[in-house]
Amino acid sequence: MSDPIVRERLVHAPAAKVYAYLTDSDRWAEWQGVSAHHDPRPGGLFSIEMPVGTTARGEFVELVPDRRVVFTWGWVDHPGVPPGSSTVTIELIPDAGGTLVRLTHDGLPDEEVPLHVAGWEHYLPRLGTAAEGGDPGADRLPG
Repeated sequence: MSDPIVRERLVHAPAAKVYAYLTDSDRWAEWQGVSAHHDPRPGGLFSIEMPVGTTARGEFVELVPDRRVVFTWGWVDHPGVPPGSSTVTIELIPDAGGTLVRLTHDGLPDEEVPLHVAGWEHYLPRLGTAAEGGDPGADRLPG
């Protein structure tokens, strides 16, 4: 297993607004994927259909309103990272300019890290744009 991926982005919006984009299916789909189906409670479904027809799936592990969201992650159609085989933790840290979003993705096989780094580097700015009230546009995937 690789070291965790850690990425941060300052979002110029309050933590409560960012949290809504992490727990509401329709809001999530504004910044990642073409649709999302979430049941935001420990043990609840986490599912995103991506633009190319692949599906990320897992379950919510921990939700602390306006502070932290933890869910498992994997791909329905990719045996290298099956559903629920890795963990994503998103911390929302108050900052004078808004909210520092710290994403940690742990438990990925070494060979999967570059793809997921590129993905999170593509999606965190889109999350920021949406939470700040902008339109990130249709999801075209990184690259």
